[in-house]
This record gives sequence, C-alpha cells and structure tokens, in this order.
Amino acid sequence: MKTFVAAALLTGAATAAPHPPSHYGPPGGYGGGHGSGSGSGVPTVSLKNGTVTGVHSSTYNQDYYLGVPFAQPPVGDLRFRNPQSLNATYGSYEATSYAPLCVGYGGDDINYEVSEDCLYLNVVRPAGYEDQDLPIGVWIHGGGLVMGGTADQRYNLSFIVQNSVDIGKPIIGVSIAYRLSTWGFIASAEVRGSGQTNIGLRDQRLALHWLQENIGAFGGDPSKVTIWGESAGAGSVGWHLTAYNGRDDGLFRAGIMESGNPVNYNSYREMDVWQPTYDSLVNVTGCTTAIDTLDCLRHVPYEELNAALNGTELSSFSPVVDGDFIQRFASIQLAEGAFVKVPIIDGANTDEGTAFGPRGINTTEQFIAVASSNETQAYLSEVYATAIPDVYPSACEELIPPPTELPCDYTYPASSGALYRRAAAYGGDVVMIANRRGACEAWAAHGVDAYSYRFNTIPAGLPPSVGVTHFQEVAFVFDNVNGLGYDAAHGTINPFTNKSSAYTDLAKLMSSSWASFIYDLNPNNFTGRNSASPDWPEYSVGAENIVFDANVTGVAFAEPDTFRAEGIRWILDHALAYHR
Repeated sequence: MKTFVAAALLTGAATAAPHPPSHYGPPGGYGGGHGSGSGSGVPTVSLKNGTVTGVHSSTYNQDYYLGVPFAQPPVGDLRFRNPQSLNATYGSYEATSYAPLCVGYGGDDINYEVSEDCLYLNVVRPAGYEDQDLPIGVWIHGGGLVMGGTADQRYNLSFIVQNSVDIGKPIIGVSIAYRLSTWGFIASAEVRGSGQTNIGLRDQRLALHWLQENIGAFGGDPSKVTIWGESAGAGSVGWHLTAYNGRDDGLFRAGIMESGNPVNYNSYREMDVWQPTYDSLVNVTGCTTAIDTLDCLRHVPYEELNAALNGTELSSFSPVVDGDFIQRFASIQLAEGAFVKVPIIDGANTDEGTAFGPRGINTTEQFIAVASSNETQAYLSEVYATAIPDVYPSACEELIPPPTELPCDYTYPASSGALYRRAAAYGGDVVMIANRRGACEAWAAHGVDAYSYRFNTIPAGLPPSVGVTHFQEVAFVFDNVNGLGYDAAHGTINPFTNKSSAYTDLAKLMSSSWASFIYDLNPNNFTGRNSASPDWPEYSVGAENIVFDANVTGVAFAEPDTFRAEGIRWILDHALAYHR
C-alpha cells in the first residue's frame, strides 16, 4: 500500500497507514470537546463515535488528522447507494495517513492507491488553537468527476494554513473525498426510480453534515465553513449553492469557485441518453436477466466491474437533473434567486479554451458543426449554432490567447486549424468563463457579495500557445512554490521553476487572499498584504475583476469585466438551449 502524508511529514519519520476499523460510528461530535494539542505529544479529538488520534508536525506546528471516516464504506450492498451515516462506535482510530482515492480513471490517479472504500476526509489545523473556534476551508478536488483525490500532493493544505497564521487569520483546512465516474454518477431509469442519483455530490453533502456535527471537536466553528474547489470541485460548490432548489441547510457561509460555477459546465443529458450506457454495463456484467439490475450491479465483484469500466465509455456518466438534489437548470434558479445567498469568490483563467476548445477547425461550417456537437462539452441544436461565428468573429484582439501573450500573426501548427483562436475563445467561454460572469452578475443583482478574478500568469513548462490554461492557478492558491506533486508522472514540472520572485509574490498574495476570505469573508484586509496591489473590488461595485498577473507591478490589477461581451452575453442568454 502506497500512502502519502502531508508535506510537513515528508521531512520526518513516516507514519503507518491506518487500518480501517471493523465498525463505524454515528456522525457524532455532539458531546465531544476540543481535542488536545501538541503538548500531549499526540493530537487527539473525542467524537461521539470514538477517539481519533492524528499526527503533529513540528515543522509547520500543525496537527493532521488524515483519513477520518465520515460515512459507511460504500461497498457491497451500499455500492451505488446514497451515502450512509456512520452507525456504530469505532473506539480508537488512528488518522495518520491519507485514505486511498475513490476509484477513478485518469492521470490524476497515477501513483495513488484507489479503493471503493474511500469516503474519508482530512483535517489540518494550526496547533495552539485547539480551544478557539476557527473558520474552516473545505477543499473539494477537481478532475472532471472522474479522477483525483485528497491525497494528491498538489492539494497539500499545510501551506495555506500556515499563511493564514502568518497573516493573523488562522483557519482549519479540510479536504473531502467523493465517489467518481460511474461509481458516483451512474444514471438510468432504474437509478432514478431507486432515488440513488448524483451520489458523488451526495457524498460531499454528507461530509458537510458530518463537519457540522464534528468540526467543533477539532477547534473549528461550524458556522464559519467555506466550501472551495477547482474545476469539477468548483462545479461541486456550485451544485451545493443550488442544491434542492437553492435550499439553505446552514452547511456553509461562503463559497470559492476556481474555474467552475453554479451553472453546469456541461449540458445536462436526459435520462434516456444515459440508458444505453447503463444497459451496456448491465449486459457486460451478466446482469441482463436480473429483475433488479441495479442490485445485481452492487454484487458484481469489484475486479470485474472495474475492468468493465476502466478505459471504456461505460465510465462516462455525469450529474443529471433528478428533481431532487439537482431539481432544475441552474440558469433558471440564478435568474429567480433560488440559490444560497452567501458571499463567493468566482474566477477563471485567461486561456481556459486551450484546454476545452476544439482543434482542426478550418472553416465556418466546421465551427458551426462543432458548436452543435459535444466536442466543446456543451451542445446546441444547429439552428442556434449558426449564430456562433457572428458573436465570435475573427478579430484577434478578442480571442485567446490574447495578443499580449501571442502575436496575432503567430502561426499555429496546421493540426490546430485556421480558426483555432476563435474556437478556443468560444470553447473556454462556453465551458467556464461565460458562466463565471453570469454567476457574478446574479450575485450582484441579488445584493450578495461576489469577488471575481481572472488568472493571467503562465507557469513554467507551458508555451505561450497554451497560455494560462485550465488548472494553472492551483499551485498559486495553495502557495505550493516548491511544486509538491508536480512531476513527470503527471506530465508537469514545478510551476515556479526558473521564474522571478514575482511568481512567489503572487502565490503569497493569492493564498493569503483565499485564507483571509475564509476567515472573515474579506480577501483584502490582512497583515502583510502587498501594498502595491489594489484592493480586490466587490463585483457588485463596478462589475470588475481582479487580474492576477506576475508580470505587473504589485502582481495584480483591476479591470472592467467586459471582454468578449457579445459572445458571452449570447451564451448566457441561450442557457436553456445549452440544456443547463
């Protein structure tokens, strides 16, 4: 078993992986007091379902509780079911190493153990604050809902927690796991009929309920939770903001979305679209003749089911409008104000479209065809798609990468296509950027604070033709200046390699701004803030972004949020045509 411990532990003796207990307790914490600090040698918390011991880091003066169960293992009869609360005591539990990742399929899983038994969370708290009620930042990892996990070292929480202490605004960092791919998002008429839809998102929801009941034992304030994620993790934050038609269950007081929004980045598919995929899975696993095919799938041996899913279209399921957790299209909910009205940070990267835009587009006809297909992850009927070339014209100044990164006369490889920059601009907007603007506009219209950003710094290892593409802000937000987790296995290098001090300055500004927002909902007023950087404007005042750019004085500046106005407005106005 290969386990990964928090960064601060890498400098000391390795700790043994915990053995999952044979019995699991209820979502306790009702009567548990604050945990003991590092003075006792081993950090310990007393929950209603048992005593949990963690690990203390003298390097960071932090206490780690890694791999804490928040639900019954979703195995056997609990496979493909909504997550179940812990229902028995477990006595004493050692939370000293990350649990395996939930089963997924993609590069983010390389070198990490995966398992069906994966519903665990991690708590990283600064030592010495055990008897205080600290705010909590809850990280929800990305990976397209098909891969990734909390053990990914790129998501190490030690650095941002340390920054929070340094700026005088200490927070607790938490990261939560959830089921992925088919394991978490299987869909069909049978699934809908059983009420077991969108179970990966329900995993996250149960983790948030667990924190409400238990985080006080760790020294956290359950009334001061911020949910926070990137990409599919940011989309998950958006789903919680709109869940149950925007019902406020008091689970969080703020949200942070990095390249993801309350409105789905994909188009929702009707259940009959998923039915053939479900039926194929039933057939390949020998469940065709079962009266209850979903129950039959629960009892297919793990190795057989995993082999059927791995590398096939049978693992392509995604969230569905189920009339329950996702009651209707979020674009309608935002227009009506049916969302949890808490402050947000919502942003995207300048060149999202180099990750999501199609290649090989040489003619207007091909541009229209791809806009009406699923190649941009959001399809239109052709009657609407014919308008796309008009609202995404060929003027280089409005496309991506922008001329400041790549001259307008730059010649792409022929494989990119003659209309690549137009396709990339549209692809990034339709998947990420337009709905970021739409969300901030909705928050402002309802008088709720929103802070919007555009990340505009190219990290090491990426050419200008790729630009500031998807995911690149993550290392800066986590202040991961040593590039922990960036390696050949993931096809990456340390984003700060051979870069100027402006890059580390920007990481410090962004990480501290995030910590400050988690602490008191204000990303500006913290000790040591870069005096040359302007305050981050509220979107409700002037509809402005802050631009994080290591190539400018103060590594940030404010801008009107007006770029590609016509195209983005068209996308927002046609949200229902995009089925979202």
